[in-house]
Amino acid sequence: MYKIAVIPGDGTGTEVVREGLKVLEAVSKSAGFKYSIKEFDYGAERYLKTREVLPDSALEEFKKFDAIYLGAVGDPRVKPGILENGLLLKMRFGLHQYINLRPVKLYPGVETPLKDKGPEDIDFVVVRENNEGLYVGEGEFIKKGTKDETALQVSRNTRHGVERCIRYAFEFTRKRNKKKKLTLCGKTNVLTYAWDLWERTFNEVAREYTDITTDYAHVDATCMWMVKNPEWFDVIVTDNMFGDIITDLGAMIQGGMGIAAGGNVNPEGVSMFEPIGGSAPKYSGKNIINPLAAIAAIGMMLEEIGEKEAAKSVENAIIEVTSKKLKSLSAGKMGYTTSEVGDMVCQKIKMLL
Repeated sequence: MYKIAVIPGDGTGTEVVREGLKVLEAVSKSAGFKYSIKEFDYGAERYLKTREVLPDSALEEFKKFDAIYLGAVGDPRVKPGILENGLLLKMRFGLHQYINLRPVKLYPGVETPLKDKGPEDIDFVVVRENNEGLYVGEGEFIKKGTKDETALQVSRNTRHGVERCIRYAFEFTRKRNKKKKLTLCGKTNVLTYAWDLWERTFNEVAREYTDITTDYAHVDATCMWMVKNPEWFDVIVTDNMFGDIITDLGAMIQGGMGIAAGGNVNPEGVSMFEPIGGSAPKYSGKNIINPLAAIAAIGMMLEEIGEKEAAKSVENAIIEVTSKKLKSLSAGKMGYTTSEVGDMVCQKIKMLL
């Protein structure tokens, strides 16, 4: 019996989570596992009523679950940063979800802006360090508000934090068992402290994984090659800031935010899975948003908790739907409603399992 915490969140998050849970129910019946869910109302509405984002007690409660399923965070009525820092980052840091895992995979039938590239070319994974770097929020203002003002933002990288991320990336590359190639993405020629640590640690750990081919690319070159030759990549490991940037580029080349899912992973604890497209409040309540990213996040969650056959069936069902059914991945242009897309994935799962 798996215990799943569900945070539908804001905007269209409630709609896509509904479809994701519909798929979870279908695949559990077909694959033969049991689960229970508990829903939490953390997000904009709760904050506007109580001025509370996420109490510390919630983190302790979440540790009792096998996984967390998140819809979306963000609302135009709430000042930017409040929900993102108070909920998303607090959970990532408080639950030690030190890996941000982002598959970049082009499904059949999905359009990519890259000329002459297909599903066989765009299939790699970004392993992003998720608890350190510039996102720790360290820094200061000097002479704030004056013409001599200086702002300092600290990128904190520890040997412990860097090494555990790199080791996870090597293990993931081995388990993925495709090209068995791991690329370190950084900026060693300019960021000579943080990236000296990253590069030295990467090279030291690589000696323990002789079956894995390794290489290095500056982050700007990585962006260039993701567009020109995405087929070169298998797994990319990088820091928090660079990972945040290149995964959005990855989402675009795999067809857009409507198909991109991600995981905030604590390999020793509870992990959180979500679509990365945001709350899209302008589409809220219209039943036209694309739920496939949220459904793909369910697949990632199943993979993490050990239901690998069920996870594969979710991915295969998505492929069936994208390759044969949808006119577009864009909201209102799919040719089907949000709930109809969810129903189609459920039907495919019943046929596959």
